[in-house]
Amino acid sequence: MIQKSYDGKPTLFLIATPIGNMDDITYRAIETLKSVSVIFAEDTRITNQLLNRFEIKNKLIASHQYNEKENIEKLLSYLNNNENVGLVTDRGTPIISDPGYYLAKAAIENNYNVVSIPGATAFVSALITSNIEPLPFTFFGFLNSKSSKRKKELENLKNFNTTLIFYESPHRIIDTLNDMLEVLGNRNCSISREITKKFEEIYRGTLKDIINHFDTVKGEFVIVVEGNKNVNQFSNLTIVEHVNLYIKEGFEIKEAIKKVAKDRQLNKNEVYSEYHKRGE
Repeated sequence: MIQKSYDGKPTLFLIATPIGNMDDITYRAIETLKSVSVIFAEDTRITNQLLNRFEIKNKLIASHQYNEKENIEKLLSYLNNNENVGLVTDRGTPIISDPGYYLAKAAIENNYNVVSIPGATAFVSALITSNIEPLPFTFFGFLNSKSSKRKKELENLKNFNTTLIFYESPHRIIDTLNDMLEVLGNRNCSISREITKKFEEIYRGTLKDIINHFDTVKGEFVIVVEGNKNVNQFSNLTIVEHVNLYIKEGFEIKEAIKKVAKDRQLNKNEVYSEYHKRGE
């Protein structure tokens, strides 16, 4: 199915809003907010602050993760009536770790246009100021709130050689960093908070360094973590070949196994078992 975004059909506009500094809103976003018939907003109180700042008077409908699917019929009623609709989240770009996907999906499947009004996205700002290799990267968003599930998610990511990007809330940031250190190892990372605001801060260093000096839990956080730099280097070797490589370099078996475990971000016992199972 091909949809032409500007063919005159009723349109759902996905409008990016500032992530902190109100002056980051685009002229096009302001004009679109003024022009639509109604705005679906994650939190009407926060969106009202934005609208008041730019003297925009428009009808708001609350649309968040708990009622988004219920709002599909409301959205379609406006589009069916040949009216354009805006959609915003509290900050940043809709759908990126925010509500909006189900409304956009419904509009597309009912042959209405869905148009992005681009603007601020927190993870892009954090990535380009992180001092970590920017490409390629994997954006994950929020990890699970439970430590056991969070560690499983990190286990699935630990061998990615791409830069990893996460969002985190203030009350979980310390626990998440400790889980990252345990599962990913002591990698380089950066943590950005209060992005674009007066008190913006960026912490750069290893996970261990940052944990030891991290003394704030205010604001929303973006975590950028270096990818696994050892994966490509040893990806063509089996575990046995990898261990034997270090033995040839003069390391004792135990030390070679320990180094392989570190290189591959594996438990030492896993490497020991695999090495002795497959033959020395």
